[in-house]
Amino acid sequence: STPNAPEDDVANRYSRTDRTTYSRYSRDANSSGNSVPSNALEKRIEELERELAKERQENVRLMKITQDKEELIGKLKEEIDLLNR
Repeated sequence: STPNAPEDDVANRYSRTDRTTYSRYSRDANSSGNSVPSNALEKRIEELERELAKERQENVRLMKITQDKEELIGKLKEEIDLLNR
């Protein structure tokens, strides 16, 4: 077994962060009186959310690879122990 969290835990942690971040951006965009049109902000937020989703997918993929490598290392250590006996 590996000390890494299951992929579901990672996805859940990220989705909570998304909701908090999105709410904060929405409030800031609506309450601020800056000259940037809200349409441009919404497009930028959508673009960043897509980029974030891609990065999270990559993170999950890399975590899976790491987990697989750790399992292989454990099996190889066991095999080394058996061979040394």
